[in-house]
Amino acid sequence: MVNEDYLLLLFIIPLLVIPLIIFSASRKAALLRRAADKNLTKYLNKDAAPSKRFTKWLLVIFALALIITALARPRWNASVKPVQNRGRDVVVLLDISRSMLAEDLKPNRLERAKLAVKDLIEKIKGDRIGLVAFAGDAEVKCPLTQDYGFLRLVLDEITTKTSKRGGTNLGDAIRMASEEVFDQSGKDFKDIILITDGGDLESSMPVKAAAAAGEQGIRIIAAGLGDKQQGARIPIYDEDTGEKKFLEYNGNQVWSKLHDETLRKTAMASSKGKYIPVETGTFNLGEIYEGIIASSRKRNLEESERIEYEEKFQIFLLGAFAFLGIEAVISDKRRKKL
Repeated sequence: MVNEDYLLLLFIIPLLVIPLIIFSASRKAALLRRAADKNLTKYLNKDAAPSKRFTKWLLVIFALALIITALARPRWNASVKPVQNRGRDVVVLLDISRSMLAEDLKPNRLERAKLAVKDLIEKIKGDRIGLVAFAGDAEVKCPLTQDYGFLRLVLDEITTKTSKRGGTNLGDAIRMASEEVFDQSGKDFKDIILITDGGDLESSMPVKAAAAAGEQGIRIIAAGLGDKQQGARIPIYDEDTGEKKFLEYNGNQVWSKLHDETLRKTAMASSKGKYIPVETGTFNLGEIYEGIIASSRKRNLEESERIEYEEKFQIFLLGAFAFLGIEAVISDKRRKKL
């Protein structure tokens, strides 16, 4: 097993090193011919041994090839070792209601939220992570997993059309995460990251669902997106012409605002919950994860296996040093006859 990218450097030898050697030798000969006449040139070169000079260059080329191979970190003798994983369970609740298309965050609230989740994925290590998308209903898009690449693929496919019902039923989303995504073994070690504009939140259902989650040791970290003063219009595009319009209700344009009061109560109703008023500013979910979740207590997760290989680059480095050592002691002069 090797890092194949480094092996591409081997092409330097035929494309650059060998032509440079040939050019250097021919230039040296040309300069010598200019500096002295033919007879004097023969006298100056009488002790030179072209075959030894060729051998020295060949040893340097072999050494360079071995050094490049060592950089590729050749490994073999694979062995399987058990690994005990430790971490927390994190479920992202992502609001995909139409109000998340509002453009008071660029390019819009939903796309900014998806970028934030990708920032989280870049930072998360060892923890299991799942994803629930919700609007009028909720759906588990990714169960708890340590396959972060799969989560990225799922995230790219999510749009406001993923949900079949409009609205924002946050209470059902919290209950789904608590009862269907998290396992029921033990308390603590569980976090919900909620990303929403809080639009269309109804009654006290989210707060009650959060309180029930808190009894299971689940912490809710809520990030509120959107302008809470003026709000923003919700763009819609004509499927045939692509013309941009704005959502209307009873002949009036709908302006979506951040409803942060309910979000704050929802987060605080959980176990040690936190509310982050992003509004129309910037936020890095990776940094929030490192500051709040990564430093929290972790538990043993399922045991996995890791394939390890023995590093063998030392063999190639020793071979390179040996070739360079031989090259250093070889003289390019003819052996004088006694």
